[in-house]
Amino acid sequence: MEIGLTTFVETTPDVKTGKVISHAERIQQVLEEIILADEVGLDVYGVGEHHRNDYACSTPAVLLAAAASRTKNIRLTSAVTVLSSDDPVRVFQEFSTVDAISNGRAEIMAGRGSFIESFPLFGYDLKDYDELFEEKLDLLLQIRENEIINWEGRHRPSIPNRGVYPRPVQDPLPVWIASGGTPQSVARAGMLGLPLALAIIGGSPLQFAALVKLYYRSAEKAGHDISKLTVASHSHGFVAQTTEEAVEKFFPPTQYAMNVLGRERGWGPYTRDTFDYARSLEGALYTGDVKTVAEKIILLRKKVGITRFMLHCPVGSMPHEDVMKSIELFGKEVAPMVREEVARWEAAGMPED
Repeated sequence: MEIGLTTFVETTPDVKTGKVISHAERIQQVLEEIILADEVGLDVYGVGEHHRNDYACSTPAVLLAAAASRTKNIRLTSAVTVLSSDDPVRVFQEFSTVDAISNGRAEIMAGRGSFIESFPLFGYDLKDYDELFEEKLDLLLQIRENEIINWEGRHRPSIPNRGVYPRPVQDPLPVWIASGGTPQSVARAGMLGLPLALAIIGGSPLQFAALVKLYYRSAEKAGHDISKLTVASHSHGFVAQTTEEAVEKFFPPTQYAMNVLGRERGWGPYTRDTFDYARSLEGALYTGDVKTVAEKIILLRKKVGITRFMLHCPVGSMPHEDVMKSIELFGKEVAPMVREEVARWEAAGMPED
């Protein structure tokens, strides 16, 4: 059971002061957060790609490369790489470089992207949304498997018998499929035998158990060894000394950020009732004291079958010292509690409850 963190490197206004920190300052903060995550024993840190003013990182590989040179053990992944609007050759080269700097700790989490700003920015048509991802994923996987590439497609110039370098330390370089929960993307990951990452940010996480079963069925049908496959989840959350403190600090910036997105996407308002329901035992918000957050992760492991949990913190801008304290509690107290219970549960034959 792996435990880690993700960030979108947010630069939304401070809900108390209205101040917005610079992109450069937030990037420096995230670098410190990754270093701390490594020091407190977390397994993985993921950085998302965005192309808009309220998120500071458009090139996760660059930030992860900086972190690679200052960490020792933590795995470093995109969360996600918007593969549809990127060049698979450059993506592979960038993450192979991160892999070299980190001595084999890099991963790519490939997705179609729930934000669409990158498509017009790089000259892609949204009508090709699905086809772009399928074609570029095919090329990325071919590059991963073969040093010399012969390839033709519709949305990128052909590659006639060319090598792609550098080659990574890991063979193969891990490539995950990131999904918001559509059965088609889950089944695709299974058929390809790739690890699956599920964004679970609303509703009941327990409903994702059916998708995990679909993933394994699809993989088994395609002839893959399902014992070697992994499933991750990514959910919003925050850890504090008490649940009351966690709620007080995490709700206001989360409400602000979710309402900004809600206005863009036509969602209803994000209220305190919405927040409180989501942080209940079977909700999708992992916010509270150490015991509360650990119990929810353990439940997700037992009922859904995830093998990696990634806490996304923060959602909106928060004081850096609060995020750092949350990371410390998450790594030093939550993660050991989860690992111990999962090990005990597995040793007992993994009963239902």
